[in-house]
Amino acid sequence: MVKAVLRGLAAALVVLSATITAPAHAAETLSLTEAVDRLALGTESRDGYTRTSFRHWNAGDDPTDGCHTRAEVLLHEAVEAPAVGANCRLEGGRWFSYYDAVTVTWPSGLDIDHMVPLAEAWDSGASAWSAQRREAYANDQGQEASLVAVTARCNRSKADQDPAQWFPPAAEAHCRYAAEWVATKLRWSLTADEPEIAVLRDLGDRCPLQDVAYEPAP
Repeated sequence: MVKAVLRGLAAALVVLSATITAPAHAAETLSLTEAVDRLALGTESRDGYTRTSFRHWNAGDDPTDGCHTRAEVLLHEAVEAPAVGANCRLEGGRWFSYYDAVTVTWPSGLDIDHMVPLAEAWDSGASAWSAQRREAYANDQGQEASLVAVTARCNRSKADQDPAQWFPPAAEAHCRYAAEWVATKLRWSLTADEPEIAVLRDLGDRCPLQDVAYEPAP
């Protein structure tokens, strides 16, 4: 009798263990230096790139709200919420563009920056992705660092440059910017080239208290 009960318990444990799995995408928090060390070194290539390879903006995280990704990011990042009119037209509101420490009070004064620009993502591994994965990348709201509301002037100054070529004009933004750049590359398993890694390592030394939080993309 006891043996039968034990056999039953063992069988139940086997079934239970089969149904319990570790989280597929575990979030991590590292120092900036540790995070930079996790970047895979790669050689960049822009062969075949076109901006239309990344479909954006799509219907966003909530297809029922009538807002596309750009508007959803603006609503999420607003310091003072804008009014939302018909067809998700935004009016008023207030935002803080951390790249240049500028307060913006009208949605048209803002761009939504892809932290790692689409062309840089292509160079760093996205050229091998499916169209669906590139669309997911271009509209990624699963990690706040991926898409950032900043002044149009600042975003266009950055263009498709990496940290070896461009940093935000506000010096106090550099540690955060480096962390969010690295977080985005790690989230999407994108590579980095040697000049990029060298600059990021230097920032790691100069920003010892800066953490990098990221969760691998689905």
